[in-house]
Amino acid sequence: MTYEIEEKINLIAKWIKDHDRVVIFTGAGVSTESGIPDFRSPGGIWERFDPNEFLFDKFLASEKARRNYWQLHTEIYYTILKAKPNPAHLACVALDRMGKLDCVITQNIDNLHQNAGLPREKVIELHGNALKVTCLSCKKEYDRKDIQQRVEGGESDLRCDDCKGLLKPATIAFGQPMPFKEMHEAETRSAAAEVFLAIGSSLVVYPAAYMPIYAKQGGAKLAIINLTPTPYDHQADVVVQEKAGVAMDMIFESMKKRV
Repeated sequence: MTYEIEEKINLIAKWIKDHDRVVIFTGAGVSTESGIPDFRSPGGIWERFDPNEFLFDKFLASEKARRNYWQLHTEIYYTILKAKPNPAHLACVALDRMGKLDCVITQNIDNLHQNAGLPREKVIELHGNALKVTCLSCKKEYDRKDIQQRVEGGESDLRCDDCKGLLKPATIAFGQPMPFKEMHEAETRSAAAEVFLAIGSSLVVYPAAYMPIYAKQGGAKLAIINLTPTPYDHQADVVVQEKAGVAMDMIFESMKKRV
């Protein structure tokens, strides 16, 4: 660890020690360390599939589009099932147990924060959850495992048991409205944060990428931890170009020295 990085890590650790309202924002860089590929990176899903074929309007309008959507999401589903929480997820749990964590706001759809042991109410999922399925009409929620059995049993146009509305993985498709409740809560929590850590996100997917700005405008200390530069690095108090898990481990090591 270079002296410059050590100084930055120590500063973040001090912020956390001195404050009790820490908000963590996680992106794809956290999931990749658990073996889930970044959809937008070379070799990712959007290099092999045309995103325009999976627009929300097409899902609503065409049975063929819905069949293709479920095929794509079957690949995503099984990739997620194999993934395990990594040190970045475990660090969020540790902060919660220390009474420091206000919440985690995540762009990820893999449920790994909850699998790591973070209470469901502490996780705000801006882009949904791939382990759930919802009816687009009555909003009934299903366990993905049960619906996946129907998909693999040959159903091509899945419908709700109650109202016969369309079933869809509980993730946000291109062109689908963002969830109002989650967005409002994320904006409110970000603006009220004392310390805001943006971890593993390129901060180019909107409106989620506005969260660090709401935090900064609200007076929070802002740290961005990501392997590559982001559009908001110049607004951050600290920028650490490092893997999420590695950086969080270093922060905790620094915090131990401050006990």
